[in-house]
Amino acid sequence: MDSQKQGAMARVALRFTAWAERWFPDSYVFAAVAVIVVAVAALVNGAPPLSVAKGFGDGFWSLIPFTMQMAFVALTGYVVASSPPAARLIDRLAGVPRTGRGAIAAVATISMLASLLNWGLSLVFSGLLARALARRSELRMDYRAAGAAGYLGLGATWALGISSSAAQLQANPASLPKPLLAITGVIPFTETIFLWQSLVMAAVLVVVSTAIAWMSAPSGEEAVTAEEMGVDLRTAADALPPRERPGEWLEYSPLLPVLLGLLALGWLGHEMTRQNPMVAISNLNTYNFAFLMLGLLLHWRPKRFLNAVAKAVPATGGVLIQFPLYGAIATMMTATPGRAGHALSDRIAQVFVDLSTAGSFPLLMGVYSAVLGFFIPSGGGKWIIEAPYVMQAANDLQVHLGWAVQVYNAAEALPNLINPFWMLPLLGVLSIKARDIVGFSFLQLLVHTPLVLFMLWAFGLTLVYTPPVMP
Repeated sequence: MDSQKQGAMARVALRFTAWAERWFPDSYVFAAVAVIVVAVAALVNGAPPLSVAKGFGDGFWSLIPFTMQMAFVALTGYVVASSPPAARLIDRLAGVPRTGRGAIAAVATISMLASLLNWGLSLVFSGLLARALARRSELRMDYRAAGAAGYLGLGATWALGISSSAAQLQANPASLPKPLLAITGVIPFTETIFLWQSLVMAAVLVVVSTAIAWMSAPSGEEAVTAEEMGVDLRTAADALPPRERPGEWLEYSPLLPVLLGLLALGWLGHEMTRQNPMVAISNLNTYNFAFLMLGLLLHWRPKRFLNAVAKAVPATGGVLIQFPLYGAIATMMTATPGRAGHALSDRIAQVFVDLSTAGSFPLLMGVYSAVLGFFIPSGGGKWIIEAPYVMQAANDLQVHLGWAVQVYNAAEALPNLINPFWMLPLLGVLSIKARDIVGFSFLQLLVHTPLVLFMLWAFGLTLVYTPPVMP
């Protein structure tokens, strides 16, 4: 791709982002508007006003367990990525690349691989890595392209990994709203993220995304460095202040982390040996427990660990305040029958059935999820909204239910590439604006969209439907 064409495409994306930043409200507003739209649709469907209001109130707190679980995914990822051992690893990795483009490709690859473990870890770790690479002035690395590369974990692969909200939700019956559980049953990881089709799709996206990041990165005099953007790359002192009181000695001692770590290791070992390890890690509580204990051990002293937790808490705000609205939406859609006893989710599911076949369903659902994902940027919350009707349609059309989850996962990640909501933790680490990186992530979107939709359709043809499995 020549630099002139690359610049033209980036300018289009930058204009789009400038428009979005000027006119798009906070994502909470989108979620609140969605509540009103669903309430009005339920009324049009014939549901009594009192039933709609009851569905709103009954569903508002229905996702509290899952809300806290997803908040801990963000928190634990941040804590692990900001630990001293992670900082030393980042310094070592930053010394490997020999060119600016090579550095950007490294950030892209590491971001996507880390996102398969934890999306919060991916954002913070890749952001810190980009800063460390930017301090190597001899590379002359384009800081904007490096920031976009660090965001590829959220825009390409995170939903195909272990921290996938939809896959985790479907594997944990205790976290599923009862109306949704009746439609989908329990879907283990072996039927979603560990399908060979899903693993191949993730591998393809890693390779293609890294190649695009490398090819689209400006080099030489065209590269804009962090220094030229006015970014201060000096690292803040992370040393703990000296102890002032005798009562603080346990806060500065590794004794408690070691003892708690031993207890955690014993419990995790028991969980992994009493059942299939894949089943064990698909339990979101087990997953978060492991990452939380790892973060405690990596910080080594309770005081440092608690400081990291305090810095991580703001990243959970969007999840905590928006997910109750998603729970209310799901309940209004599934538990407020209208005319002829059909809930709104039944009506929408019938539309999917009428418009598609078992073969075309992944393509239609992928397009729908991608478009809706720009307005409701929440993997787990949006799945709660979509799942009742798209999974009912999948049952009616006899589409593999686990692949229907993966269709949602892969397609829902696409709008993340240009939606600033999930960029916030990364942008905070990099000290830049969304408009600085979205021109490059827009180039990724242009390639990802047809590629992802094709793979969803093609791989869907290789899978066979099985009825829902109840717990």
